[in-house]
Amino acid sequence: MPDIILFSPPVVFIIVFSAMLILFAVCSRNAFRKKEQSSGARKAYACGEDFKGHFIQPDYSQFFPFAFFFTILHVVALIIATVPAETVEIFAIAVVYVAAAIIGLLILLKK
Repeated sequence: MPDIILFSPPVVFIIVFSAMLILFAVCSRNAFRKKEQSSGARKAYACGEDFKGHFIQPDYSQFFPFAFFFTILHVVALIIATVPAETVEIFAIAVVYVAAAIIGLLILLKK
């Protein structure tokens, strides 16, 4: 099959990008907009209350252990799925890695 320049990635990107710009221009002209904005259009919204400038500081203390648990399990699943079982040395290294991950999870969940 001969190489067609039209199907090269840069050309396809330019074509799709141009089509999206045209679609954006057409849709933005047809979008419903008010002629003038209300006085509160640019103010921050805080559930119907006046926003005094205080910011909420979220607590991530429960998020990080879950994120580490999720990451460790997915990396272990990747190691198990990609290790060839025919090579004994690599398989042994993978078993040691999985054992270390289990110990890490036990330490993480002990808290």
